[in-house]
Amino acid sequence: MTLSELIQAGVVTFLEATSRDDALHQLVEASGDSGEIQDRQQFYDAILKREEIVSTGIGMGVAIPHAKMEGFDHFFLSVGIQKTKEGLEWNALDGAPVRLIFMIGGPADQQTEYLKILSHLTAAIKDEDRRKNILNADSPDQVVTLFEGC
Repeated sequence: MTLSELIQAGVVTFLEATSRDDALHQLVEASGDSGEIQDRQQFYDAILKREEIVSTGIGMGVAIPHAKMEGFDHFFLSVGIQKTKEGLEWNALDGAPVRLIFMIGGPADQQTEYLKILSHLTAAIKDEDRRKNILNADSPDQVVTLFEGC
């Protein structure tokens, strides 16, 4: 499965969050509305618990929060785009604020598939032009198109 297929099956949300937790909550809610998450509170708690271990802010203005849990039969990838220029404090590795959030959810017992998704995603978002184009996108379809072939 390609990133564009995962994103198309998931959610692209334009956020106006005031904090990391607010952004995560908005993205979980949108993913729940799309049918990807059945128990929103359980998933949100799992995402926050993962953030407590170490920040998922990887640098370049990007965070990749994730949770693998029982009850999922496939992976999904939801994209949150913070529209305010300041970004969000995320305790990222490079100290920069986050404006692009790629939330991954899926089955706890499919580590190999998860690592493949994470590898493809990190390779794709290293492209500075792609990150800029995502930030400037006006629609979810534009975001999906930016990941075609990834």
